[in-house]
Amino acid sequence: MDSAILSLLGAFLLSIIGLFVFIWSSGKGLLVENPKAASVIFAHGEIGQVDDPALPDAAQDSMQRAAIEGGDQTHPADAVDLQDRIASDQSSAFPVFMFIAFACFWLMLGSIAGLTSSIKLHQPDWLTEQAWLTFGRIRSVHLTAVLYGWITNAALGMMLWLLPRLLRTHLHGAIWAMLGGALINMGIAAAIGAISAGWTDGMEYLEIPWQIAILIFVGFALVILPVLFTLVNRKVEHLYVSVWYMVAALLWIALLFLVAKLPGVHTGVQQATTNWWYGHNVLGLWFTPVSVGAIYYFLPKIIGRPVRSYNLSILGFWTLAFFYGQVGGHHLIGGPVPGWLTTLSIVQSMMMVIPVVAFSINMGGTLKGRMHLARYSPTLRFMMFGGLMYFASSVQGSLEALRSINQVTHFTHFTVAHAHLGAYAFVTMVLFGAIYFMMPRVLNWEWPYPKLITLHFWLSAIGIAIYFIGLTYGGWLQGVAMLDAAKPFMDSVTLTLPYLKWRSVGGSLMVLGHIIFVGHFLAMALRFGPTRTGAALFWQNNQRELAHGK
Repeated sequence: MDSAILSLLGAFLLSIIGLFVFIWSSGKGLLVENPKAASVIFAHGEIGQVDDPALPDAAQDSMQRAAIEGGDQTHPADAVDLQDRIASDQSSAFPVFMFIAFACFWLMLGSIAGLTSSIKLHQPDWLTEQAWLTFGRIRSVHLTAVLYGWITNAALGMMLWLLPRLLRTHLHGAIWAMLGGALINMGIAAAIGAISAGWTDGMEYLEIPWQIAILIFVGFALVILPVLFTLVNRKVEHLYVSVWYMVAALLWIALLFLVAKLPGVHTGVQQATTNWWYGHNVLGLWFTPVSVGAIYYFLPKIIGRPVRSYNLSILGFWTLAFFYGQVGGHHLIGGPVPGWLTTLSIVQSMMMVIPVVAFSINMGGTLKGRMHLARYSPTLRFMMFGGLMYFASSVQGSLEALRSINQVTHFTHFTVAHAHLGAYAFVTMVLFGAIYFMMPRVLNWEWPYPKLITLHFWLSAIGIAIYFIGLTYGGWLQGVAMLDAAKPFMDSVTLTLPYLKWRSVGGSLMVLGHIIFVGHFLAMALRFGPTRTGAALFWQNNQRELAHGK
């Protein structure tokens, strides 16, 4: 039995043992509802106070009045707690800004590469003079730039900002995190150059040559060290669920990346198994826990109300850890792999409904009576949209693992639509919302043009809707045509052309939204636009922050 099968089997047995331990602890009453842990994200007396730094003063006041009309009362926040929060934000400000700036750069590069590759699907003779502009290379550039450059940098920046806040301490070893970030981004730049030149390891999501991947892995290790040291030096009694999600995600991605990129170990069918073990887990054990952890912090914080059930949040975390590790095997249905492996993957794909439903019930209960606040808060809109798309993409992914559906959708544009529903509609929209919330507190400056945030949201939301609906429908028709033995293969290709054009339309709207987002970020960083000082944290004038919210 080869190493890939042994690894998958071992991970499955560990997840089953962990699940039974979790069930036993629940039966013994070790996991009881913990309102104190659910409230740890708030300063003393802060519950009931809405918070969205992306809003102007007048809109913030309107949002607060709307929240009070919903039945909750506000109280003055504790000054000492707010001072601790200011100190935590200050300790992480420069590393966070560095990661978010890198993320914005790679977002623009990846967006342009993605739109170029999209247009090439229905205009194959466009930009063919240069080898690096051919579809095979430019699409891999797009994947590397958005998955590793945009999402990973934005996720790391958000982690480094949130963890000191949640642990009520300063960021320990910030210089090591910055060094790690520099190595990660050197690796991404080198990888994109290598892929453009035709040097690649040839596996989806793992195109980066292993010699360059060493830089990225060392960078992850250097970021992990200050995160763990900050965790050890925490000043809180309870670890909020977002800490569980984010610290686990950081450890998971480092391990996943290390195993997947080991040179000379994975070959043949074993390589395909490892490829999709990594390819699915990079979404489920890196992007997903980071984004779910972000929603568990930002959504309650914005509306000024603790999460409805802390137990459900912990249940969601552990069931995600138990069930997700084997999900990627459903990409190998019909391939030369053991039948039990794909069956196990299908079962665990269906079991993923448990953490998704737990999250959805919890967020619905938390938002009950306060969903109307999305009319005021652009950040809340991003978080709610991302949370809804988490439910949609996860349910669709579980159904897509079933053999009856998989035989139609496999090797079609349907799977591309599904990937973007998860990586963009869910993960990227949550990261946008997090950045809009964080940056006024990082840069001591508010977003100069708040209306651009709303414009960005609608361009991205409408763009991904057109993209997803067009490719989902077109991909299903493509799969049906491919299964029809009476039709030539080219029929399944030509029928997708109108839907591929709609893909480019949706992608163009998304790219336009990204241009607005990055341009707005630059305007903020360069102190352009009107000066507003309402909701941001100003270290030079702490009295302003202490007054905010009273």
